[in-house]
Amino acid sequence: MGKIFIDACFGKETPYTPVWMMRQAGRYLPEYMAVRAKAGNFLNLCHDPKKACEVTLQPVDIVGVDAAILFSDILVIPDEMGMDLEFIKGEGPKFNDPITCDEDIDRLIGGDEAASKLTYVYDTIKLIKERLAEDKALIGFTGAPWTLATYMIEGQGTKTYNICKKMMYSNPELLHKILAKVTEVVKLYMQRQIEAGIDVVQIFDSWASAIEPGKYDEFSWKYMVEIADYLKERYPHIPIIMFPKGVPAFLDKVYGNFDVFGVDWSTPMAFAKERLGDRYVLQGNMEPCRLYSKEATTHCVEVIQETMQGKRHIFNLGHGILPDVPVENAKHFVNECHRVSRKK
Repeated sequence: MGKIFIDACFGKETPYTPVWMMRQAGRYLPEYMAVRAKAGNFLNLCHDPKKACEVTLQPVDIVGVDAAILFSDILVIPDEMGMDLEFIKGEGPKFNDPITCDEDIDRLIGGDEAASKLTYVYDTIKLIKERLAEDKALIGFTGAPWTLATYMIEGQGTKTYNICKKMMYSNPELLHKILAKVTEVVKLYMQRQIEAGIDVVQIFDSWASAIEPGKYDEFSWKYMVEIADYLKERYPHIPIIMFPKGVPAFLDKVYGNFDVFGVDWSTPMAFAKERLGDRYVLQGNMEPCRLYSKEATTHCVEVIQETMQGKRHIFNLGHGILPDVPVENAKHFVNECHRVSRKK
């Protein structure tokens, strides 16, 4: 049995437009919260293949999406590179030893030594593949090197990125050294995810909009393209999705050997189609807060369908689903995507 999601990633004709949601395995599901409570904390859940497998499969079974996305976190990479990561309740992730100089970079574990430490992720993938329906795809993912580097340099989430950007302008060689080291680990990490059984790769650049357009290629996009080139050379049958959040000014400059471009909610779908639709399948891009209203959801799904006409498109939100969205509204979104796009 073929996977509709994979066909859609390659721009093939499908009986309807497939749909999934970023952060679909998460806090809006009571079933997820129950498993997380048993795990004790978020990082424990990431490190437990059986529990991570269970929460990966929940939205497929409960909400009806066409693809599962591996439950993990982008920060397991710097964590296994030797940084001291903890998740603080109410504050989020924090590194207690941020990168400030060459010596800090040199002490990081790199390459295959770091990628080989992420065995719990690969074990999770193998368990998911044993249980996932044959017609559903499994998406593996990584954070883009820039997004990972922001956490590694700032030590935590930030609204200003001033420490990273101070480095960008005053010591760009140091920033490039960090990005290059992270990129090498990401390549091997994604290679091992593919070998463990994932069907699709998504590269998240969650903090893309922190970089001015004239610097974006130098400090982020080129590293993402390098990862895509590495994977495509070895696994041309694996679709690659690029998702840089908040970069409508960059669309004219998008290039690279990948298959799907994730459109965030701040970028009009018609604008993305005009700029990129002939070269890449487009994914997205409903504003996540529309999920609070079934009527607003239906309206947006219909507008996106009218724009894309069911061709070279994958439905998704323009960023992650929020924790207080009613489950029935998430189901409604999936059902509406299938309804409006189903071929007569």
